[in-house]
Amino acid sequence: MDTSYILNEFAEERELYFNAVAPPIIQTSNFVFKTVDEMRNAFNDEYSTYLYSRGLNPTVDMLRKKLAALDEAEDCLVFNSGAAAIFAAILANVKCGDHIVSVRDTYSWAQKTFDVILSRFNITTTYIDGTDIENFEKAIKNNTSVIYLESPNSWDYNLQDLAAVAQLAKRHNIITICDNSYCTPLYQKPIKLGIDLVLQSATKYISGHSDTVAGVLSGSSELITKIFNSEYMNIGSGIQPFNAWLLLRGLRTLPARLERSSATAQKVIAYLQSNANIENVIYPLDESFDQIELAKKQMKGAGGLLTFIIKADTAEQIENFFNSLQHILMAVSCGGYESLIIPKVAGMKAEEFDSTIAAHRSIRLYVGLEEAGYLVDDLNQAFQKMHE
Repeated sequence: MDTSYILNEFAEERELYFNAVAPPIIQTSNFVFKTVDEMRNAFNDEYSTYLYSRGLNPTVDMLRKKLAALDEAEDCLVFNSGAAAIFAAILANVKCGDHIVSVRDTYSWAQKTFDVILSRFNITTTYIDGTDIENFEKAIKNNTSVIYLESPNSWDYNLQDLAAVAQLAKRHNIITICDNSYCTPLYQKPIKLGIDLVLQSATKYISGHSDTVAGVLSGSSELITKIFNSEYMNIGSGIQPFNAWLLLRGLRTLPARLERSSATAQKVIAYLQSNANIENVIYPLDESFDQIELAKKQMKGAGGLLTFIIKADTAEQIENFFNSLQHILMAVSCGGYESLIIPKVAGMKAEEFDSTIAAHRSIRLYVGLEEAGYLVDDLNQAFQKMHE
């Protein structure tokens, strides 16, 4: 199915809503029935009709169908956050006493699910370096039920060979889950590579405007229906119609925004690589990246998110750099129209900083839709004030 068709036409039945170009927001909590039998059927199978917007809603359905098509998946659910999508995907596929294999350095709320919540039910997690398939093979146990992936992750961009992991998991009857937030379905398709469930934070590139929070989970009809009838409905974590409409709006411009962000990132990377204040720049599709061949094999693009290691002897120097920025905003997330930046030191106590550890001097930069020169000028003046 053509991407342009998915984004602009698929799942939209305009003749049902006055031939309006923009889809409607069906802002209702519930739906009426003409007969008792109709209502009885809805109670028996809420995933087949509209009963209550905690489950299905027409505006949300348009979004679900588009996102499933982009992922080349059979079905899809949309949650009110990426963390909710992660939680549901994992919880639906484990039971008391199970074991999980997860890559290191996942999104913090995924790791908290493993370490804080699932540990209460005697579910254990083994964290591995996911860059080597042998590490997965060694970590699998008889009670392993889930392999959790994040490729690339959001700081050092370590990749996993998704096709190889999927093949290994299938031999052991293990469910694979991959966080695809970095690439979006336009730049990487884990399901096509054999992964069972793929999720992403739609807060980022799908929204594109930093005005809504959402998560996406795609997979087979069997797996998604199972999650809908249990975790999705019980937890009540489905997205609301207005937020779904905002994501539908964001999808219209997704390809253009990704292309713009990616192209500008290349110019910013070139500047950083030539700057004497920078020790290293990490970006999955840069020729200096350790896993460049794998990145080219399974990724079509890399968007605007990159990391650079700044040369600094103290945390104060890094803070001076950040406090001197005039246009690039210090904030979490990525994928919006605005460029954002985060220092690793913001997540640690001042006394924990060690300048000999490169990770402590890591800075994550998301390149938004501004002109490259505008961003470079801001970075340049901040570097000049770093040692003041």
